[in-house]
Amino acid sequence: MIESGAKEFTVKNQNDQTYILVWLGLVILTAITVSMAGMNFGRLSILIVLLIAAIKSGLVLSYFMHLKYETGLLFKLMIPIVLAVLTVFIGLTFTDIAFR
Repeated sequence: MIESGAKEFTVKNQNDQTYILVWLGLVILTAITVSMAGMNFGRLSILIVLLIAAIKSGLVLSYFMHLKYETGLLFKLMIPIVLAVLTVFIGLTFTDIAFR
C-alpha cells in the first residue's frame, strides 16, 4: 500500500446548506451583473459591475477554496497586497479611459 504524505483537511462548520446558499448568492449576483448590461448608469455601471465581481470572487475564495479558515502571517499579508495592486490597476484603467 502506498502512503501519501498529505495531511487530512478538515473543514469547520461547513455543510451542504452553506455551499447551496453561497451558490445561490453567486447565481443572484450573476443575474444582477447580466441585467446591468441593459441599464444605463453611465460611468457608474463599470464600478457597480466590478464591485459585484469582487464580491463574487470573495465568496468563491472564502468558501469554495476554503481560504476562510486559512491562518498564518503570509496569508494575512497577501490579501492587502493583492487588493492594493488591483486598486492600482483599476485606477490606471480608469485614468487611461478618462484621458482619451
